[in-house]
Amino acid sequence: MPRIQAGSVVRLRRGWAARWRQPGPDGRPVRRQRGGFETRTAARVWLNEHLNPDGKPVPNTLTVEVADSVTLAAFVERYLAVHAVGREATTITTLRERLSRPLAVFGDVPLDELGTRVLEIAEWQSTLPGGYRHAIVQALRQVLAAAERWELIDRNPAKLIGPNPEPRREEIQPFTLAEIDRLAVELGPWGPMVVTASETGLRPSEWIALEWRDVVLADGILVVERSFVKGALRSYGKTNRSRRRVPLTSRAIAALEDLPPRRLDTRLVFPNTRGGHIDLNNWRRREWSPALDAAGIPHRRPYDLRHTFASFALDAGISIFELSRYMGTGVRVIDRTYGHLVPGSEDRARERLDARAAREAAVTG
Repeated sequence: MPRIQAGSVVRLRRGWAARWRQPGPDGRPVRRQRGGFETRTAARVWLNEHLNPDGKPVPNTLTVEVADSVTLAAFVERYLAVHAVGREATTITTLRERLSRPLAVFGDVPLDELGTRVLEIAEWQSTLPGGYRHAIVQALRQVLAAAERWELIDRNPAKLIGPNPEPRREEIQPFTLAEIDRLAVELGPWGPMVVTASETGLRPSEWIALEWRDVVLADGILVVERSFVKGALRSYGKTNRSRRRVPLTSRAIAALEDLPPRRLDTRLVFPNTRGGHIDLNNWRRREWSPALDAAGIPHRRPYDLRHTFASFALDAGISIFELSRYMGTGVRVIDRTYGHLVPGSEDRARERLDARAAREAAVTG
């Protein structure tokens, strides 16, 4: 009598795999898979040797055969170890923080069982805080996409739950020149720093790390080569988009020239009182917020000086492509994140459109 075939054989990107189901730790059926077979026949022969006709595993034959029975938590550790190669430690730290929420719920679930938990993952997604939902789910998708590429799972269950829309970004009101000048007055010795930041678009981590060797006042150029993040100085590599040259406006040059000479005890352009790097959290609390209140300016972040530069540059007619180079970011990010309209932009746009129409009327009239 011919043997009843149990399980199934499927084609992978590379080779073939044998699949079957067996009870999991909680008694629910769990799909198992063994890949690496060069032909369909080899996979089927393996199944016939390891499964009974009723589809149940032959005792003591499948205990070490299932590579994809690794839990999500164990796979995340392996993925992060691989993903960390060539990347900054802060990138892995951020990814680990975002993955902490799905691991708290699904960390003990085997990878191959996650495919049967799509509804549960969708319900879990709906409980996440709105401001963080996109980033957390995106991190889970990223990890499971790797598991899919490495053929440990068939499909990415974090994608099967449906769209993962980004939260709507609140429109950020850029500073006006008058507000920046008032703020600079209230900040006293820190005033040139905020003027320079608003005129160059540097990130706070970049103007904190700025050194005098990066500033060429005679050429009107500032070179961005490093940042200071979470107490660590990080240099940008030659291929890093953030490594760049930024033109200095007359306001930026004047602000830098106003800085008191202090190059003997520190190489930093904007050092703290001891000559070291500024602690942004402390500076924001002790200097920035009180200065905003004193100047009568609605609360904004130091990072909004970067948004202000982007808005000024776009209003001045600088192309998004050029601006992306000056700000060390992508064109799509400029369009999505920094495309704020400065006050009066509608009036200036109306004037330009009316002027264009008048020129055409004069030519055709």
